[in-house]
Order: sequence, then structure tokens, then C-alpha cells
Amino acid sequence: MRPTVKEDRHFVTALARGLDVLSAFRSRDRMLGNQELARRCGLPKSTISRLTYTLTRQGYLVPATDGKGATGYRLGSAVLALGGAMLARMDMRQIARPLMQDLADGSQAMVSLGVRDRLSMIYVENCRSESALTLSLDVGSRIPVAQTAMGRAYLAGCSDNERSDLMERIRAYDEASWPITRAGIELALAHYREHGCCASFGGWQKDVNAIAAAFRPEGGRSVMVVSCGGPGFNLSPQFLMNEVRPQLVSLVRKLQGASGEAY
Repeated sequence: MRPTVKEDRHFVTALARGLDVLSAFRSRDRMLGNQELARRCGLPKSTISRLTYTLTRQGYLVPATDGKGATGYRLGSAVLALGGAMLARMDMRQIARPLMQDLADGSQAMVSLGVRDRLSMIYVENCRSESALTLSLDVGSRIPVAQTAMGRAYLAGCSDNERSDLMERIRAYDEASWPITRAGIELALAHYREHGCCASFGGWQKDVNAIAAAFRPEGGRSVMVVSCGGPGFNLSPQFLMNEVRPQLVSLVRKLQGASGEAY
């Protein structure tokens, strides 16, 4: 959970709340109003109104309408500049891309490279086969840590202390679903120890199958994850585990030893 001002005198709550507003936007959102932002951020609407006003003045948000009279905001170009600068310095994307594309072509799936942001995984690179029917997710898309192959592979690849902290934050986020979520994560961790990857066969989205493996680049500060997945009718669990898994495990081993600024 996020520290409060009383717990950490160096923590700037107003800044953190503004960043929470920006993080509330998802790739599928054409715009968000103050009411929806208040719901997603867990803040009063009056607070959100002040934050969106300030972020608009700074270029991080842009006023928008949906053509039906509703008003709200979309992300501004200042956010793009920050994200672009970060991606440009992530050398691992350039190192991984040709290996990922080979796997995508061979499996006719979507192969993605992801990093964690709080309780989400964010795609920082995607490769698709030209002939594949793949997912609509793209660079910048967020998926949950707790329910996806990519997120569970991250939990398998991070340190024991980080995993314990994340598990507690996942539990606090949704107490009601925690028993089922914990069982799924523990099963995925056991699967990772046995097979070298985590799998999700219809567990996150009904018609989506995926496997994923984690690695920590040489000199890298954070764990990264490569996933391979797509529509279940095109990628059976047997195909992913028997044919794709050895290639995925080999790919992450190569990336594990790669040098360069990763994240």
C-alpha cells in the first residue's frame, strides 16, 4: 500500500495522486470524466477536479467530448513524451525484438515483452506473425498481475520479499476474491518450478491462451517477462506447452545473459 505523509515525510501526496490520475487511463479508454476518475482512483470528485485542472494546464491531459454531450479528458502529448523517452532508453526492446519476432512467426501467436507497474503488467514491445489472428493489445496496454500468465511469471521471477509484498497488495485490493486468486497464483508458481513458465488457458479471458517466462537482464534492476499467446482456437494448451514452451524458455535464457540498459 502507498505510504502516507505521516509514515514518510519525503512522500508528496499531491504528486502521487496526480500520477494516479494519469495511471487510471487504459489503452481502450477514449476519454474519462471526473466521476470515473474518482471511482478508479478512490478519491473525492472535488480532489479529482483540481488534479485534472492542473494536469490539463501542464499538458498531461486534454479536454475531450464523446460527440454525445459528455465531456472528459484524454491523455496529452506530455505523457507521450515521457513514455517515449523511457522506451527509447530501454535497450532490451531492441535486443529482444528479433528473437521475439522469430517466435511469433513460428508459433503464429503474439509475443510480448512486459514490465510491472504496481498491480499491472505493461507491454513495452509486441511482435506478431503476419498470418496470425492475435490479440488487440499493443505497446502500453495493461493487464493484471494476479490473473495473467505474464503477471504470474513476474511473481515467479521476482525476489521472495517482493513477491510477499505484492501478494499482500493483491489481497488488500480485492479481499473477496483473494482465496481464489491466491490458489491460482500458488498453482502457477508450482507450474513455473516444474515447467519453467506460467500458463493461463482461459483463466484471464475465456478465449485466450498464453504462456510466459521471466528473466532479470544482466545489470538490470527489474524483472522482465516474455509471453506468447493468442486466441484459444488457434493456440491449444498442448501446442503452447509442447511446441512453444521450449522455444520460449530458450529465448528468455538468451535475454537473461544479454547486456545493455534494460529498465
